[in-house]
Amino acid sequence: MIPVFRTILGLVLGGAVARLAALLARLHVAPSRTGRRATRRSFVRNAALGATGVVLAEAVGGFLWFWWPNKTGAFGSEIAVPPSEVPAVGAPPFESTEGRFFLAHNQDGLLAMYTKCPHLGCKVPWVGPPDAPTAYQCPCHGSQYNYNGERTGGPAPRPMDLFAVRVDADGTVHVQTSPDGIQRSAYAPEQAVPYQA
Repeated sequence: MIPVFRTILGLVLGGAVARLAALLARLHVAPSRTGRRATRRSFVRNAALGATGVVLAEAVGGFLWFWWPNKTGAFGSEIAVPPSEVPAVGAPPFESTEGRFFLAHNQDGLLAMYTKCPHLGCKVPWVGPPDAPTAYQCPCHGSQYNYNGERTGGPAPRPMDLFAVRVDADGTVHVQTSPDGIQRSAYAPEQAVPYQA
């Protein structure tokens, strides 16, 4: 590995130093009227240096592109839901595609449930109706959840994860989305945030 690295480094630095020396030498010599032809040796050297430079530029560019943070959309921040979008008690939930959550309104209040299945991370769609034990159903492995996000069937290890919910005085609901979510083992009434329109 080290000899290869030294060879590449020698090609890159040696070529750069040689070019710089050639440019400095041209400053001291009077310009010639006849065109200077490239030798076979200089052509091969320049081709090798150019190819090495292209490969290194692609490798560095690919590395930076792969590791650059790729934050898209509003997920991971606080999402505001206007009062007009808040569902009535027992109505089908409001789905925020940018925030990746369902906002359900049961008798105890509001629940913001992460749309990611706790089993293997598939997106869980709403299939309804609200009173069915399969209100949400994972299309990947068949995990089923009721309106409150409790697991009613399938291989999921726990209920759907929750997001923190805050309600303003004017009825605007703020959901703090996070890739982690709030894990729970079962539904409890205190998990819901009271809401009055």
